[in-house]
Amino acid sequence: MTTARLPLFPLNAVLFPGLVLPLNVFEERYRAMLRELLKTDEDEPRRFVVVAVRDGREVAVTGTGMPGSGEPLPERAAADGFGPDPVQTFHRVGCVADAATIRERSDGSFEVLATGTTRVRLLSVDASGPFLTAEVEEIAEDPDADDARTLSEGVLRAFRAYQKQLAGASERSLATGAELPDAPSVVSYLVAAATVLDIPTKQRLLQAPDTATRLREELALLRRETAVIRELPSLPAGDLTRAPTHLN
Repeated sequence: MTTARLPLFPLNAVLFPGLVLPLNVFEERYRAMLRELLKTDEDEPRRFVVVAVRDGREVAVTGTGMPGSGEPLPERAAADGFGPDPVQTFHRVGCVADAATIRERSDGSFEVLATGTTRVRLLSVDASGPFLTAEVEEIAEDPDADDARTLSEGVLRAFRAYQKQLAGASERSLATGAELPDAPSVVSYLVAAATVLDIPTKQRLLQAPDTATRLREELALLRRETAVIRELPSLPAGDLTRAPTHLN
């Protein structure tokens, strides 16, 4: 397996390969990470690992030093908020992100637009520097087998039904087959990201051992969620096409 040491960005969110992640970065430890990434040649990928927090917080609980407060941000050590052994605080499977856009604001904070690329497994976490780094190994994607293709078709049908129930839309307003991907692995990640699920469930989908397993679980989840929404029509609709900006 291919291993690498990369900057680590813990979030209260799960990133999937192929999905876009906007970030609003204001903590000094993450600013330092981005300043280091900006040293990479523009023709090379500016990679870091996004990992979901199992226990802990991605930012300090404080009323001061937050964006717009007019007060300076407190400097925090790389592992602050993540316990004495940070690797135990994070889920062990994350996703490499490639920062296509890094824009520094006048106040020193950053706007970042990154895209998930490859699943990785955390082997160790180093908190000795100004920001966290991790040794990771790549998790190979399995070839799309025939059963995955069959499952993918069922998941797309179930996803359209889920969208219809969630948004209260007509069939004409839903994405057509031509607008959705064909590759089962891509379908599995798109549906995992777009379905309104809690972090542990999304994490379970991210670390599924193969595409067919992920699709099989998504099919069951979509059918269950669609049935729940049908019985509770007053549930608020979610925006399935846009991800929130994470404040860090």
